[in-house]
Amino acid sequence: MPLNSVITNAGAQVALASFNRTAEELTATQKRISTGYRVADAKDDGAAYAVAERVRGEVAANTSANEQLGGAKGLIDVTSASLQNVSNTLQKLQTVAVKLADGTISTEQRTQYQSQAKELTNNIQSFINDASYNGTNVLKDPANLANQVVRNGGGETYTFSGYKAITNIFNTVSQANTWTRGDASSALTKTGAISKAITNTLSQLNNFGSYSNFIDSQINYNKSKIDAQQSGIGALVDADLAKESAKLQSLQIRQQLGTQALSIANQAPQTLLSLFR
Repeated sequence: MPLNSVITNAGAQVALASFNRTAEELTATQKRISTGYRVADAKDDGAAYAVAERVRGEVAANTSANEQLGGAKGLIDVTSASLQNVSNTLQKLQTVAVKLADGTISTEQRTQYQSQAKELTNNIQSFINDASYNGTNVLKDPANLANQVVRNGGGETYTFSGYKAITNIFNTVSQANTWTRGDASSALTKTGAISKAITNTLSQLNNFGSYSNFIDSQINYNKSKIDAQQSGIGALVDADLAKESAKLQSLQIRQQLGTQALSIANQAPQTLLSLFR
């Protein structure tokens, strides 16, 4: 084919093909810059996009698990606060019981101490009854002691146990306002009512403290896992904006030159035709 043909403009065809390739690259680069992604959809890289979407699902699942763990953390912390108040009140009741065990106090004094004991046991009952979080109370003699909370995006659960605090703590000392000297003395022994109530309370404080520590650790682990997953997604599909910006400038220059080349190529046949006029 003659290079200077007036029928077929080979130069314009070459210039147009080059211009179109530049335009396609420019569109792709602008998409990466505007979205921030090297792989914004399946058209960019189907395999990478599929992997990224799967990992995004795992990130969402782990985030949801942490939300549930946060709820369980709230319940456990409220329960621990209740038990701590019960423990403090039992210490006060213990000091009152010591006075009730004294055989030298007057009847009037005994009545006053018994009244104090009544107020303290009422407080213990209130602390237990009020240990609710989001409508759940795991101290007020729950029918089901086992409590399960989702701990990760795979749906695996962590189980912590509730406690029948009304039965094992409050009921043990609920009659303190009626204690005689002998009753109070008996309650203060190692196997007595107050000692038993204190032991049970401290045991549960230890248990709920352990539950809280486990959930804190699980939440932190999930966060670390989410961070790692998001970094992996970024390495797979995120665009290198510095590189893409430099490429954009280069393509814009190429586009300008391509436009000029196409214009020149289109003028060549007209120049040849003018020679025959």
